Amino acid sequence: MKKILVTGGCGFIGSNFIHHVFQKKNEIEIVNLDKITYAANIQNLDGIPPHFLTTIKGDICDKSILKKLFKEYNFDSVINFAAESHVDRSIDDPSEFIQTNIFGTYNLLEESLKHINDTNKRRFRFLHVSTDEVYGSLGKTGFFKEDNSYDPSSPYSASKASSDHLVRAWNRTYDLPTLITNCSNNYGPYQFPEKLIPLMILNCLENKDLPVYGEGKNIRDWLYVTDHCEAIYQVLLKGEIGRTYNIGGNNEIQNIKIVQTICNILDKKIPSQNGKSYKSLIKYVKDRPGHDFRYAIDSTRIQNELGWEPSESFETGIEKTIQWYLGNKKWWNDIQNKTYNQKRLGVAEL
Repeated sequence: MKKILVTGGCGFIGSNFIHHVFQKKNEIEIVNLDKITYAANIQNLDGIPPHFLTTIKGDICDKSILKKLFKEYNFDSVINFAAESHVDRSIDDPSEFIQTNIFGTYNLLEESLKHINDTNKRRFRFLHVSTDEVYGSLGKTGFFKEDNSYDPSSPYSASKASSDHLVRAWNRTYDLPTLITNCSNNYGPYQFPEKLIPLMILNCLENKDLPVYGEGKNIRDWLYVTDHCEAIYQVLLKGEIGRTYNIGGNNEIQNIKIVQTICNILDKKIPSQNGKSYKSLIKYVKDRPGHDFRYAIDSTRIQNELGWEPSESFETGIEKTIQWYLGNKKWWNDIQNKTYNQKRLGVAEL
């Protein structure tokens, strides 16, 4: 039975990955180490049995707990989802991003290096989950490829770029068996409602303004979270050590089009009581500082080398996502009552 340390498994992508791998019925045991920050939710893992998953509250910045876990479980792999990830929050307070995303990754690399030896090195994998935001901003044409230079714009993307460089260096300098994935914007179940898609869904349902940054023309490539999880799984199983794999959904869409699509779907599913379209709630607000114009991923490498490609179109994925939030009102109501009231962040100015 393979033992995998998953960090940040109570978060959005991490919890979806655990559900996804559990459904494959493989001989795997997962130990989930999660700090349980505001964006994490232990309820995301409801239905996963204890023989498959052990969840431990702890911080990847805590070297003592990492040492203890590696000694106790003798991990075959590490998948690092743990990260502070919201750009707006990084603008207001970069310190947590520096600490978790950089120093936390460093601690995981060091403990992994101490753990491996000639015997288990052949099977050990350190998979670092990162973002396309490390590449910076594209113009109207072109795509991010794995050999693009890094050009981060926000404290968040700068901290992730730093952690990517550390992972790559530990492979080249110390021969640690590492893999890196850089993904486009994820969406789907369990996403904390500070992010664009769940925020717009919940604001519609509560008849609140739908804040759109600038003119809403910024473009993102959207990736359904389950497709991302399958890509990570394939990289873990078959990825070439030392390689980076870009993972995208082939769905370039302007932010305003995303918001309008959500409004159109909800207009049909749950018409507003005032008889107006939810699009009447759209409100253009001051743009975010350092807001990248366009992201677009070239996924050729992972498609050609590992045979992965997304199975969800944006049309099918957004329908599933909206339906999930409609069917899980208690999940997001609990978040609103405890940790987040949909207040805008990231407007701090010097």
